[in-house]
Amino acid sequence: MDLPCVPWQDYVARKWVGLDRDVKESFTSARDIDGAFRCAAALTAVRDVQELDDISAGFRADKDAGQAAASRERGNSSFQARDYTAAALHYSQVRSAAWVRSAKIMPVCFQGICLAPQGSPQLSLCFANRSAALHRLRRYQESLDDVDRAGRSGYPAHLSHKLEARRASCLQHLSGLTHGAASEPGEELRFGLSPRADVRFSTEKGRHLVATDGIAAGEVIVREKPHSCVLIPSATAGFGTEHRRCHLCLRETLCLVPCEGCSYSRYCSAACMEAAWQEHHRWECPLMAHLRALGVLSHLALRVALKSGPIRATGDAAETLHKDSDVSIFHLLHHLNSLSSSMRFLCAVTVAALCRKLYSTGRTPASWDAPTTEGAESGGSLGGAVLRHLLQLRCNAQAVVALQDTGVSHSLVQSSQEVRIATALFSTLSLLNHSCCPNTSLVFTAGQTTEGDAAGSKRGVTATVRAAAAVQPGQEILHCYGPHSSRMPTPQRRRLLQEQYFFLCRCEACSQQEQDTSPDRHLRWAQGGGANTSGLRCSAGRGSLEQCGDSREHLCVAPPCGRHSPGSGSSGTLQAIQVDLVKAVDLLEADRADEALALLDRASRQSELALEETHPTRGELADATARAFATKGEWTKAASHLERSAAVIGSQYGQASVEMGRQLFKLAQLHFNGGARRAALAVIPRAERLLSLHCGPQCHEVRELQAMERCLQEHITS
Repeated sequence: MDLPCVPWQDYVARKWVGLDRDVKESFTSARDIDGAFRCAAALTAVRDVQELDDISAGFRADKDAGQAAASRERGNSSFQARDYTAAALHYSQVRSAAWVRSAKIMPVCFQGICLAPQGSPQLSLCFANRSAALHRLRRYQESLDDVDRAGRSGYPAHLSHKLEARRASCLQHLSGLTHGAASEPGEELRFGLSPRADVRFSTEKGRHLVATDGIAAGEVIVREKPHSCVLIPSATAGFGTEHRRCHLCLRETLCLVPCEGCSYSRYCSAACMEAAWQEHHRWECPLMAHLRALGVLSHLALRVALKSGPIRATGDAAETLHKDSDVSIFHLLHHLNSLSSSMRFLCAVTVAALCRKLYSTGRTPASWDAPTTEGAESGGSLGGAVLRHLLQLRCNAQAVVALQDTGVSHSLVQSSQEVRIATALFSTLSLLNHSCCPNTSLVFTAGQTTEGDAAGSKRGVTATVRAAAAVQPGQEILHCYGPHSSRMPTPQRRRLLQEQYFFLCRCEACSQQEQDTSPDRHLRWAQGGGANTSGLRCSAGRGSLEQCGDSREHLCVAPPCGRHSPGSGSSGTLQAIQVDLVKAVDLLEADRADEALALLDRASRQSELALEETHPTRGELADATARAFATKGEWTKAASHLERSAAVIGSQYGQASVEMGRQLFKLAQLHFNGGARRAALAVIPRAERLLSLHCGPQCHEVRELQAMERCLQEHITS
């Protein structure tokens, strides 16, 4: 969650309502960050911190040997059932709903390695048992690492022969695997801003990026690591992202190393654990339950302040364009005076309560001056810095996304979707202004080795911005903040951008649609399947239904119908179709393809009557049907349905989009697996071009496409 948990929001809202009018006016009249924080800190009492303690009790982060033992027993049961992946997850408690589904086990709320106190027998036993599960999964290096951890954690001497035998086996396998191995080719990694771009400043646009020379499509414009980053905890019960990814570099692994002080934070290696400890976790560790209750943005704001240290607000923005990232971030707009009084109060009281808890631990950063007697409980200048960053993050935080497999575990065709795994703050990326039809493409890599990193952070998060089209000299480099012209009508985009980012969008896409005042513009948008149509069909005239503004009412644009409808009937049909789609996907996950196909066939027939061909749900139905036929090995039928899905993707995201590239990648897989050489060789170049453009020529999809093409070409020549 980005905002604090609902109980804390409700508590602060009641506190705000209960304030005297003159106190509210005093807080509201504070026009700068420090003034707002000082006022909120003065209003934050001991009972407020006690309330936060009570709420945080639901976000436990302490060690518990009893729960660790219970988790180990669950792991033992999975191991005996030869479900070694599930066993490893229980031993380390990497709680992932996707893993649970594939393992066919019920999620549990126990924590193994991460809950075991240092020096307890449970810790060494969990490490040893996890090493056995990893060995069965042929993950020999990770198994060897756990063998060493078990030994260092006091593994019983009378059982040590088991560890030594496993160590020898791991070393033998690793020797065979590494003999003659060659390193994979990698795209040259260069961090920073392209020499073909520069930072400019204007009163209207603030700091922004402009091309100083021509930039070719696909060329890297920005490549940088985040200033600070926080992994997003799962919002539902079960195994979540935070339990299977390193909390520093975001690398996904079954072999996590727990923090020695809390049960929440865990890392892919001792190096990452030490790096996190030095940068931020030595202060966070006793507060993890409180930070989880106060939300990702509060957590990230504290990390930014801890890493940056005190920065004086000297000089104007134009003088700090090329200084280090700490100063650049300090000058990001915070929009204090654009927020409602209640939202400003929530942010300020949240920071005040957090700083009181931080100083009560006795762990304070040396870079910050010790608080005065007057500010001892409030956190002094540190609180003002955290509040500044919290408000900045509302407009400048970047969601870090990763592709996550959503298909059947043994499927020969990749099925994936982007999921949000973290929230980060990038100093250069924050300079990009918005466009509803941007000229850039943004991708993230997590947990990959990069050149020039300091020891302990070699597997970091990297954001790469590429030109999605040729950028001319003098042209501004633009990024989409979310609302895109191909997926959302102009009024809705503008409203969302105004509410979150406090500006009225006047990008090229918005201006063109705003200037189109011709009488037949609605009909042309409807016939073109544009963002201003609902994608629904009129039950009377079979014409397209256009949504009337932001209301639920729809208008049939097909003459002579012109029928108005409340939209509830069409929406109900759409909802029923989507319910069938969800059920069918669940059946696919359970390897029940025939039952899934029956549901998909019914939903598809309904969609033909109720939805336009370009409606996203029709594309999802075709995609799921393709998956079902692929599971059965019926490649020709699968490819036919995926082509229909690709047509919808092209209409929704554009023919040159990364989404189209990924859909064509799946289509190439289907043709390849079905032996349709000509069809595969026709699709592969286009898929390769789009994925190289958006994701780079060394992404794994491009390499797989190249391997398929070589195989097909060799087969033809032979």
